Amino acid sequence: MNQSIKDQLPEKIRRIEKIIDKYLPEEAGPQKTVLRAMNYTVKAGGKRLRPMLMEETYRMFGGNNDNVIEPFMAAIEMIHTYSLIHDDLPALDNDDLRRGMPTAHVKFGEAMAILAGDALLNYAFETASKAFTGASEDIKIAKAFQILCKKPGIYGMIGGQVVDVEEEEKEISFETLLYIHENKTAALIECAMMIGAVLAGAKEEEVKAVEQIASKTGIAFQIEDDILDVESTSEKLGKPAGSDEKNGKNTYVSMKGLTQAKEDARLYTQEALSIFDSLDYKNEFLRQLLLYLVGREK
Repeated sequence: MNQSIKDQLPEKIRRIEKIIDKYLPEEAGPQKTVLRAMNYTVKAGGKRLRPMLMEETYRMFGGNNDNVIEPFMAAIEMIHTYSLIHDDLPALDNDDLRRGMPTAHVKFGEAMAILAGDALLNYAFETASKAFTGASEDIKIAKAFQILCKKPGIYGMIGGQVVDVEEEEKEISFETLLYIHENKTAALIECAMMIGAVLAGAKEEEVKAVEQIASKTGIAFQIEDDILDVESTSEKLGKPAGSDEKNGKNTYVSMKGLTQAKEDARLYTQEALSIFDSLDYKNEFLRQLLLYLVGREK
C-alpha cells in the first residue's frame, strides 16, 4: 500500500475525531444513560471514512467554510454509528464485538442500544441543521440536507439492509447481491461525497460524477469487507471474523469466490478512479484514499 497515505491517515482521523467530539451531547440529565451509550459507540474509534471522504471532496471543489462542513461531517458519522449499533443487535447480526470493544447492547442492554441508535439518527439531523446560516448559502445547505435524509433511508441504506435481512440463508441472484451492496454500503459513501460536492458549490453534472465515483468505491469497499471477513482475524478487524458465514449472509465471496472478488474490487476501484481523473478538480490525498480502501487490513 502507498506509504504516504498510511502516514497521513492517523493525523486526519485524530482531527476528524476532535470535530465529532465537539458535536456530541453532554452526558447529563435524566436521559444520561442513552447519551452515554451514544457517545460510547461513537468514540469507540473507526476509520472515520465517511466524514473524511466528505471533507476531502468539499476541499477538492474549493469549499473552505468549516462552520458549514463540520456539522455534516459529525452527522454522517452519527448515522453510520447508529446503523452499526442496530446491525449488531441480537435480532440482526448478534455481534458482541465492534472496533475491539463490547457492542452497545452488550454494554448497555438491548433496549438502551435500540434507543441509542434511534437517538443518534435524530441527533445527526439536529447536528447537520447547525450548518444553516440564514444567508444565501442556505440553498446549498438545504440540498445537502436532502441528500443526508435520503441516502441513508428506505431508498438507500435501510432499503439495502431490508433485502439483506430478508434474503439471509436464501439463494439469491447476483443482481440482488449488488442491490444490497449498492444500498447497504455504497449509499452512505455516496451521501458523504455528494454532500461535500454540493456544499462546495459543484455543478450538477459534477455532483453526478461524484455519485458514480462513490457508488463504485462503495461496492469495492464492501467486496473488500467480504474478503476480510474470510481472510482476516477478529483481532485485526476489531469485530468477529467469519460472522457472514455464521449468519448465513450472501456475500461477494460466497457467490464469486475469493479470486474473482479481489479482481472485481480492483476493477470497481479503477472505474471510480477513471471518473475521478476526468474531473477538472484534483485532490491527490482523496485519490490515494480511494485506492487505499481496496487492500486494507481492516
